Amino acid sequence: MDQTVLHYCRIIEALIFASPDAVTDITIRQHLPDDATYDAVMAQLQSRYGEDSGIDLVQFDGNWAMRSAADVAVHLKTIRESIKPLSRAALETLSIIAYHQPVTRAEIEEIRGVSISKGTLDILLEMGWVRPKGRRRTPGRPITWATSDGFLDHFGLTQIQDLPGLDELKKTGLLATGQTISDVMRSDQAEAHDGDGDAIEDEDQLAMDALITEDEIAHNLANDLASDEDDEHIND
Repeated sequence: MDQTVLHYCRIIEALIFASPDAVTDITIRQHLPDDATYDAVMAQLQSRYGEDSGIDLVQFDGNWAMRSAADVAVHLKTIRESIKPLSRAALETLSIIAYHQPVTRAEIEEIRGVSISKGTLDILLEMGWVRPKGRRRTPGRPITWATSDGFLDHFGLTQIQDLPGLDELKKTGLLATGQTISDVMRSDQAEAHDGDGDAIEDEDQLAMDALITEDEIAHNLANDLASDEDDEHIND
């Protein structure tokens, strides 16, 4: 096969695979040098996903998409998992752990400015995104929390250092110049104080008012930014 066709074939294959929606002919052609290459690339891709493949490359109304082969689709119903949306409380807790790990429950509450409701850490632990890291060598020997390999895999990260930093967040408009994450969180939690001024958290209300979808999690993950690394020795 011509190496040029093979090169563009891999590009278009990745484009269609990664797209949550069908990819239009126009979009595909924008990634190819000419019509001849388009014809050759699409013909090659269609030959890859033939009768022996569990994936069908389908074309409809000028759009291209990858779909499960009809004869195997029934088997996917038994292994497909659905992920429940995270509440804002869980999202903020996950973000703090990601950027400040290893971090204790008390430190998470201090950064958020509000107590963690019962079950918030349990939810993240059940999802496989956080794990106990060890115990802090301080009075009470509190457990410290860190992200897991499942967290990296779910959010497409190779290492935790791949999380966006302060400059990146400002460039994308997720953080205003001169604003810190602590400012944002404390502002969001200002209405979560009772009449006596004690910080409280109504998890049910937060879950109803601030559900975050899975796609938004990846985009808004950095609700908290990296602080100085913990120099204390932690027992793994």
